[in-house]
Amino acid sequence: MGAADPTLAAALPGAELTATERVYGAIYSAILEHRVVPGMRLREVELAAGFDVSRTVVRQALQRLAQDQLVELQHNRGAQVVVPTREQAAQVFDARRVIECEVARRLGGRLTASQRAEMHAFVLQEAAADARGDRPASIALSGRLHRALALWSGNPIFVRVMDELLPTTTLLMALYTSGTRPACVSHRHIELLDAFDLSGAAAAAEMRRHLNEIERSLSPAADARAARPRASAAPRDAFGAYRENSP
Repeated sequence: MGAADPTLAAALPGAELTATERVYGAIYSAILEHRVVPGMRLREVELAAGFDVSRTVVRQALQRLAQDQLVELQHNRGAQVVVPTREQAAQVFDARRVIECEVARRLGGRLTASQRAEMHAFVLQEAAADARGDRPASIALSGRLHRALALWSGNPIFVRVMDELLPTTTLLMALYTSGTRPACVSHRHIELLDAFDLSGAAAAAEMRRHLNEIERSLSPAADARAARPRASAAPRDAFGAYRENSP
């Protein structure tokens, strides 16, 4: 199963991260926010210098990312951001429909006032990020919204599975959609919020429509591009935002 979202753990007041956790969280976030893309190389020497850590620390972080299926470790070639296939896309969205529609059914019409306020805040922040063209922020907020719903369901297994499915989803979006398209259409999240106010059946139906729309946005025309992913190294400034916020 995927690890708990490190971007959320790092945001907790007083959270103290090890060097490995710091590097892992930065690369994890950069992948999820499309600052690095599928097929890009992650070079140990450059990462160690950029984060001012040893190559052993970087190697440990990359091994964790490989366990999360975000990074592929290649013998004598180092690490590369994974390149998911269209076949995996069908499997990912099939699993997301099973889990998230059930989550919606359980929560629809039953959100607490604080949960609804938090969901509404996610929706507003995502719409604002879309409006100003801040794709990384929009992607991060979308993932946090979907993960929060799984968390509120009260089933930790749902959360662990979502921690695996959401990163793969964002890699698929990076490969198979236009770079100008939001990772998760924000107006659909507004409609999703409205449905959650009604009933479990309404929320589940809207969640299914929402996930189907995301899956349909994966364009077959992008297959040729995905078949020849970039082999270039990640840009030097890809992790700058995370280094600046690191302890």
